[in-house]
Amino acid sequence: MARILFSLALVVAILLAWSKPAEAAESYDSCTGFINSLPATITTQGTWCLRKNLSTAITSGQAITIASNNVTLDCNGFKIGGLAGGTGTKSTGIGAASRLNATVRNCNIRGFYHGIHFVGPNGGGHLVEDNTFDGNTRYGMVVTNSPGSTIRDNQVLDTGGSSIAGHAHGIYAVNGVDIINNTINGVVPTSGANAYGIRTAANGAGSVVGNRIRGLAPSGGGAPLGIFNGNSGRTVIFENVVQGPGSAVAGGIGIRCESNAASARHNMVLGFNTGIQTCLSSANSVNNN
Repeated sequence: MARILFSLALVVAILLAWSKPAEAAESYDSCTGFINSLPATITTQGTWCLRKNLSTAITSGQAITIASNNVTLDCNGFKIGGLAGGTGTKSTGIGAASRLNATVRNCNIRGFYHGIHFVGPNGGGHLVEDNTFDGNTRYGMVVTNSPGSTIRDNQVLDTGGSSIAGHAHGIYAVNGVDIINNTINGVVPTSGANAYGIRTAANGAGSVVGNRIRGLAPSGGGAPLGIFNGNSGRTVIFENVVQGPGSAVAGGIGIRCESNAASARHNMVLGFNTGIQTCLSSANSVNNN
């Protein structure tokens, strides 16, 4: 009997251990330091972490500025919020200028003009992964003049609505950026402006692969533009699913290339006035309805 009771107690203990929430095991051991309030500037390389939700009412400038190379910002699932800045904000959630090897992961970034804004001319090697961009008023994220950068596995939701600007973009990238396996759902600009899912320029050394784009909703004469590749050849556009509002919406383009030096292959494009424009096109599925 004693052996049976011991076995039962052991089983109960194991089940209780399994039932503990994952959050209880979370560790900040790899963090160089913590960001506890906004705005904040990171001046030392290493891994910087959030351990609570943070918000700010700034209407210009950056909530978090990365001012050093080789910085990782890990939000651990917490929020960087700028909704209090309103629809007239020109603020940025996370920004870096001419920096190398900035990584942003596990963040929920909402309510800014730019969710992320990484710019050159001398930057690059950035990684933006596993984040949620929600309710940013013009750009989910911008990564420009930053060759060797990767944007992957992000959720970009409900972008647009700025009261001071026009076209809205889920993702905008320039010069050697790979855009991989992101979901863009909901791009709603101000009236008369275009809704871009993914827009690239001078991105001949980059690729747009495995993304899902839907919910492009311009009004008042704007156009829905799923993947819009401008001013660059040799870009690879591969295995994306691009869903538009229907061919009745004038000017809509599912996938657009600057020239047939760029290649669109194995994509599924639905519900645009023009399915694929100018690209070297092969093995795509296009339905304008």
